[in-house]
Amino acid sequence: MHVTGEDGEAKFWIEPVISLAVYYGLNQKKLNEIQRIVEDHKDEIVKAWQKHFGKH
Repeated sequence: MHVTGEDGEAKFWIEPVISLAVYYGLNQKKLNEIQRIVEDHKDEIVKAWQKHFGKH
């Protein structure tokens, strides 16, 4: 999952566990905040991904 903001961007792997893949321009506080949001909405993100790309 890609996240873009005013200060930079980050890419998180969603499965098998949520983890930070790469980032630039974001500080640790912002990365932690983004990861917490991703974790809170993981089920919604996965469902939207499957709906858009189809289940594999």
